[in-house]
Amino acid sequence: MPIGPYVELLKLRIGMMIALSAVMGYVAIAKTVRITDIVALTLAMVAGSAAASVVNNIWDRDIDGVMRRTQRRPLVTGAISGTGKALLLAAFMLAIGISIAVAAFNVVVAVHLGLGAFFYGVVYTIWLKRRTWLNIVIGGAAGSFAVLAGGAAWDPNDWLLPLLLAVTLFLWTPSHFWALAIVLKEDYARARLPMLPVLIGDAATARVILGNSILLVASAALPWALGRLGGVYAVLSSILGLALLWANWQLVRCPDRVWARRNFLGSMQYLAGLFAAVAIDVHVKLAT
Repeated sequence: MPIGPYVELLKLRIGMMIALSAVMGYVAIAKTVRITDIVALTLAMVAGSAAASVVNNIWDRDIDGVMRRTQRRPLVTGAISGTGKALLLAAFMLAIGISIAVAAFNVVVAVHLGLGAFFYGVVYTIWLKRRTWLNIVIGGAAGSFAVLAGGAAWDPNDWLLPLLLAVTLFLWTPSHFWALAIVLKEDYARARLPMLPVLIGDAATARVILGNSILLVASAALPWALGRLGGVYAVLSSILGLALLWANWQLVRCPDRVWARRNFLGSMQYLAGLFAAVAIDVHVKLAT
């Protein structure tokens, strides 16, 4: 039996982003970064994300066949026939993720992992995606639970900084995906999905992205303002925030696919830069 189509169901790129979010939560409060912890946390979060991604593939196989960018997914092409084995794969991956979380860390990490998988696989995919433009806003909480899981992997009681970073990730998600939705508006319209550009147009969506990103950049300042991270983080996060807002403003001025794609890619660079800013600031603090 070819395993390639089943691996494709796991959406491992999303899983690695979820794992990196968890690692950020861990690094932000850890007094000593243990490689074994990073490996176990990564495996657990990738497995939990993979379980939710399989559910997403199963539930969305009808609209995936309508959208150009998803027409080659295994459940659409018939590379995987039926959904029984896919459901078993989802259950297996979730069990693996939770088992690693409990064995390597604690129940709190497992709970956050489970909630993240539930929000992506059920709240976003099944309940909200086809019903409301708030789908990606509320569904974005899936990534925030990864940050909380990472913090809990070091100390479940040291929750403030992971929570602040989780809020930032929560606000990052709409700006990131609405920019992508402008690029893919025809696809979403064809599938009759209520993504924001389909409902209100590209120009209005660009203005909403800018407004959301202002809240995002403000939230990213809270760890420094509340004394949980230092000056290095403050400088780096401010530079990153200004660059993001500048790109958003260019999208407002010219709401086309070119600038939408630049904003989509730029938002990923912003998040990666923010992860790095947290790690650098913590390293400097521990070194002194």
